[in-house]
Amino acid sequence: MQEANLFLIFLERLNNSGIEYMTTGSVASIIYGEPRVTHDIDLVLGLHTHNIEKLVSVFDREEFYCPPMEVIKAEIAKKTGGHFNIIHHSTGFKADIYPVGEDKLHIWAMTNRKKVTIENCDVWLAPPEYVIIRKLEYFKEGGSSKHLSDIKKMLEISRKIIDITELEKKVSENNLTDEWRKAQKVN
Repeated sequence: MQEANLFLIFLERLNNSGIEYMTTGSVASIIYGEPRVTHDIDLVLGLHTHNIEKLVSVFDREEFYCPPMEVIKAEIAKKTGGHFNIIHHSTGFKADIYPVGEDKLHIWAMTNRKKVTIENCDVWLAPPEYVIIRKLEYFKEGGSSKHLSDIKKMLEISRKIIDITELEKKVSENNLTDEWRKAQKVN
């Protein structure tokens, strides 16, 4: 994976911080599916008011842009949909950070995350079912076929580890049946 060392700029620090996290989005779909270029890493964090200072300390301002603590607190306070960025100054590589909050899918995925090793670093990865559900949501919102292509490759390459029953349950719970049908028809 050509960008693994860029991902590790963020992941090694999170591992050392003790803050629970999982990698999702394009990075997860690359690991479960087919390599492609991505310009950021999506991370869901078990972030709460008691560990904000720890997060800010591991992403020091000399090396990273990290929003002020007040902004992070405001995003954590959102029950769902909280989001902020951390940017590595010298590379411009960006992490999109999503606090778990009360998002039921985030909570389910954090309890079912997987540990994988990339370049001798243990990395917490969102379960493939979660990655597919989020890709279906993004497809529903924006219509970009790249999400369906990512899903197709994940199903081809990682089908043995994907719990189709659980996936289809989550598809139904999240009103994504039409999008799931379209994803299954991608050539």
